[in-house]
Amino acid sequence: MPGPERVRRLEVVSRGRVQGVGFRMFVFDTALDLGLVGWVANEPDGSVRTVAEGPEPQLLRLLAALRAGPPGARVERVSESWSVAAGSFDRFSVRSGWHGGD
Repeated sequence: MPGPERVRRLEVVSRGRVQGVGFRMFVFDTALDLGLVGWVANEPDGSVRTVAEGPEPQLLRLLAALRAGPPGARVERVSESWSVAAGSFDRFSVRSGWHGGD
């Protein structure tokens, strides 16, 4: 029998035409469907930052969705970083405007 899935943290910055096109709600809906926790927010430089925690297979599916984006978006570049989950989130949320981090 396989062991428990490893919970990880994925941080992604999406660049291109990603603000004003429903990108944050797309991320929110995708993360909820995948059972992930964390947040998504617009950044002052026009990018969108996503921080998500959960099982690695679901995070990989989120990453694929972030690379594609919703209709109307044009994702030009995605930078990702992986780390150990902090376990500080109990849900996934949309943060409005710039944020100070966790």
